[in-house]
Formats: sequence, C-alpha cells, structure tokens
Amino acid sequence: MNAIKIMPCLDMKNGRVVKGVHFVDIRDAGDPVENAAFYQKEGADDLAMLDIAATLENRKTRLEWVRQVSSVIEIPLTVGGGINSLEDIELVLQAGADKVSMNSAAVKDPELVRKAAQKFGSAKITVAIDARRNKEMPSGFELVVAGGTKPVGKDAIIWAKQCQELGAGAILPTSMDEDGTLAGYDLEFTRAVADVVKVPVVASGGAGKLEHFYEGVVKGGAQILLAASVFHFRTMRIKEVKEYLRAKGLQVIL
Repeated sequence: MNAIKIMPCLDMKNGRVVKGVHFVDIRDAGDPVENAAFYQKEGADDLAMLDIAATLENRKTRLEWVRQVSSVIEIPLTVGGGINSLEDIELVLQAGADKVSMNSAAVKDPELVRKAAQKFGSAKITVAIDARRNKEMPSGFELVVAGGTKPVGKDAIIWAKQCQELGAGAILPTSMDEDGTLAGYDLEFTRAVADVVKVPVVASGGAGKLEHFYEGVVKGGAQILLAASVFHFRTMRIKEVKEYLRAKGLQVIL
C-alpha cells in the first residue's frame, strides 16, 4: 500500500478561506496564502483549493488566488471550482496548479473528462463527486452539483465508475450529509466509491477526530485524507494526525 497522504483544503470565497457545515453556514477561516504556507511547513502532502462560489456565480476560478497560493508552496496543489473547459484547465495549470478538480462541468459534459485526461494526463485530472443519500438510487447515493444545490437524478457510485473509465486520475467524493459536521467521513459513501474504482480516492467531508482519519483509510478505502475545519481552526495538527496513523500501523510520510 502506498503512503497515506494528508490534504488540507482551502475553500475559497471572496479571497478568503471559509468553512461551512453541509455546504452552508459559512464562516471565515483566514488568509489563503498564510494558510498554504503554514500547511506546507506543517507537513501536508498535498493541498486543495476549491473556489466554492465559482459555479454558483457562473464565473471562472480566480487565477490570481492560484498564483498567490502556488507561489508559497512546493507540495502538489489541486484547484477546483468553475473549471468548465480545456482552456480553463490549461490556464489553472499555467497559474501554478499541479492538478485540477472538476465537478459540475464533468457531469454536464462527461467527454470533458476524457479530453482533459488525453491532453494533460490522467494524473492531473481529479473528479469531485458530491452526493446525498437517496433511497431511490441503486447505491443509495444521488449525485448533486452546483455546490450541493442541485440534485441530478443520477447514481453517484455509477458516476464514479464512469469517471475512472473516462480517464480521471483520482476521485474526490464528498457527502453533503457529513460535510463540516466533524462527525467523521461518510464511510459508507467513500467505501462504495473505493470499491468500484482503482484510482486513488480522496476521503472528504466531516473529519473531526483522529480516529476519523484512520477509519477513512481502513473502513473507507481512501488513500488521501482531506480535511478543512480541524486544520483551519487548529483543533489538531497535521503532524499529530500522521503520528497517530503511523502508530496504528499505516504508512505515512512524517
């Protein structure tokens, strides 16, 4: 098994890092550049930056934010939000991102995933999948888009498998039911995705205790552990999480 990676996530709005619960009740979590530099020093393996309002506001990702954050870190940066075309991807990568994350645009045009993987390489293309529980779906999880505001009527697990077939190099599933709650990752959802794909799965949404990170790997099948609130508000440190995981027998890079 490869080393488990820790990925803090900068949710961006109006030039600031913010954090909500269930995608709403947003509160300020500081300056993105300061946070990025801090996490690099803390031992983060990857960093995500998601422009959470881009799709809702029908605009592109703010490239200036990408430039500023990428200039203070050396770890891989994944950028998402408002990425709708091959041109958008190229601009974000040129601005300093190492990878891009697509969500609503991929659902709207699945061929964009295929074309992006062919042009830039699968390793640079992550598909984020937001879902909520819906018993009418075969897997019990319904795909939602536009920052969690629009249900699609499509099974999220079937979509995850399709994304891998289209060439996505990683899948980032987030459960709206758990996001920001600090009650733990949605292990059922994460595992359901991990069971149908062979590419790395990023556990996201709900980490609040050290045990949650361990469960994300052992029960959820994730290889990358994304968290926001616990790191932004300094509830715990990245080193603390890594030492805990290592003590539990998991391979991490300290």
